[in-house]
Amino acid sequence: MTVKRRNHGRNKHGRGHVKRVRCASTGKAIPKDKAIKRFIVRNIVDASSLRDIREQSAYQEYAMPKLYIKMYYCVEAAVHQRIVRGRSREGRKVRAPPPRPTFNRN
Repeated sequence: MTVKRRNHGRNKHGRGHVKRVRCASTGKAIPKDKAIKRFIVRNIVDASSLRDIREQSAYQEYAMPKLYIKMYYCVEAAVHQRIVRGRSREGRKVRAPPPRPTFNRN
């Protein structure tokens, strides 16, 4: 039988069962190894409020705490929200991670 993906869309090698997690978008229960995972790190407050807080703060170099969230998405929601995209037949065989964006800090 023809196979679309080498791992059948899962990361469950040798395990019989994997616990389920909830999709952040749809609430659907999906196996943890099949879910599309994204780790989000962002400031607790937005940029304009951050500037106001820095001006009013008594401390000079106070590092504002960040919000760390691990998001799980089902395949349908991740494709719909363009978190991941469908790839060509040859593109599916490429296992290297995509190049990360680099920002110039000058």
